[in-house]
Amino acid sequence: MQQKPISYKELGLVNSRELFKKAVQGGYAIPAYNFNNLEQLQAIIMACVETGSPVILQVSKGARNYANQTLLRHLAQGAVEYAAELGHAIPIVLHLDHGDSFELCKDCIETGFSSVMIDGSHLSYEENVKLTRQVVEYAHQFDVTVEGELGVLAGIEDEVSAETHTYTQPDEVEDFVSKTGVDSLAISIGTSHGAFKFKPGEDPKIRLDILAEIERRIPGFPIVLHGSSSVPQELVRIINEHGGKLKDAIGISEEQLREAAKSAVCKINIDSDGRLAMTAAIRKVLDEKPEEFDPRKYLGPARDSLKELYKHKNIHVLGSNDQA
Repeated sequence: MQQKPISYKELGLVNSRELFKKAVQGGYAIPAYNFNNLEQLQAIIMACVETGSPVILQVSKGARNYANQTLLRHLAQGAVEYAAELGHAIPIVLHLDHGDSFELCKDCIETGFSSVMIDGSHLSYEENVKLTRQVVEYAHQFDVTVEGELGVLAGIEDEVSAETHTYTQPDEVEDFVSKTGVDSLAISIGTSHGAFKFKPGEDPKIRLDILAEIERRIPGFPIVLHGSSSVPQELVRIINEHGGKLKDAIGISEEQLREAAKSAVCKINIDSDGRLAMTAAIRKVLDEKPEEFDPRKYLGPARDSLKELYKHKNIHVLGSNDQA
């Protein structure tokens, strides 16, 4: 029996259109935080309520398989009510991160997502345009916003993997946006997926020159940065001191991300830093209290650590505080 499509509006969610418009005008970026479980969601909502920030809850294909699509929908609806209960009804978007097919995007649209990303960056330019346009035409019937991607980020995150960067070509962006009708565009300008982005001693730089040229060609159009974790070295140290074996790695500096957020970059995706924060807290508890077996006693500190990290990101990196 075919289930009736569920509108995100019934869940109290919003799409990203107005949020992006305000972010571009205000010189800040909306945080896009991935979640797979209750503790991550609690931390995200608490951090954004306490800083007065709108938020994009991101769900990857892998997260959807892990947590179950029905539970995720109810968690997102619960997040809206939880924010209000905490005293600030912040705007919340439920977004599919790196959707890889029309079918997946369609299914998310019909089960309460308010925004989807169709990532055709691994396809030829013509095929990317065709697939993205197909998703846009379907999504816009339900007032769901769509993010496309041009260029390829190196690194690994869930099912997304690439050996090398392919920078976004500024001369393609006008044509792509015009032909597809996307609401926002993820670009590749030097960020990288995963925790093992760059080695210590390297000096990774965002190609702000490419960003500036893209802005010149599509002024005011919402731009998205993926792979924007900074890999805090203190978290890596804590993990390794308590039994972890993380390789040396660094990410994009927070100063560069703040600079990008002042431009047309109005959505910045952060996932790996959150994983590091939770893992550091969990390892510390289990190492220092090996007799502990109550999940609340190690997931609680992990949640608290994640909340503090995201409060810092909202205020000092994204500039999204007090914008809800």
